[in-house]
Amino acid sequence: MEKITKELFIGYLEELYSDAKCALNYNNDYELLISIILSAQTTDKAVNNVTPALFERFKDLESLKNANLEEVEEIIKPLGLYKNKAKNIISASKSLVDHGYSTIPDDFDILIKLDGVGRKTANVFLSEYFDKDTLGVDTHIERVSKRLGIADKGDTVLLTEQKLKNFIQGYSSKKIHHMMIAFGRNKCSAKKPLCEKCKFKDCCNK
Repeated sequence: MEKITKELFIGYLEELYSDAKCALNYNNDYELLISIILSAQTTDKAVNNVTPALFERFKDLESLKNANLEEVEEIIKPLGLYKNKAKNIISASKSLVDHGYSTIPDDFDILIKLDGVGRKTANVFLSEYFDKDTLGVDTHIERVSKRLGIADKGDTVLLTEQKLKNFIQGYSSKKIHHMMIAFGRNKCSAKKPLCEKCKFKDCCNK
């Protein structure tokens, strides 16, 4: 197996998905963070289907903080794990407001303490909204990184994140995130990857 180069990796992703961007619909920092929390283990399309009604009813952190749990559950019921997600977004809103925030802070250490927000969610939010040099590693990015030998198969998500960031050093983490997700969804899926015409096939240890 050949060792993948940074030039091949970035070049092919740009060739395929240079216009890749966040698939979640949002208008502000509040809507983005809540949408990312809701997107766990479901599709962005499903999230986009429920958030218009959610954000029409609860327009900001203050209103969501005081929301009735059952009402929120009913709105986001089409999503997987909707009961936990309803609790998490209300709790996260309450925590932020109670600590004096009316908007979402650009602080990783604050974000990861919120219910429903882990390392990936915090990194995705900071990268997408504040253009921070953070890299959220989801299942697609982890799979592609390990197949291409950028990370090792036994690596944790954190180690995969660190190795990928080192590999692409000097390139936009935000852009890589979106391009790799598109590649993982459309070309390098878990069960039926389209390997035959892939320019990475000689570098892949699938």
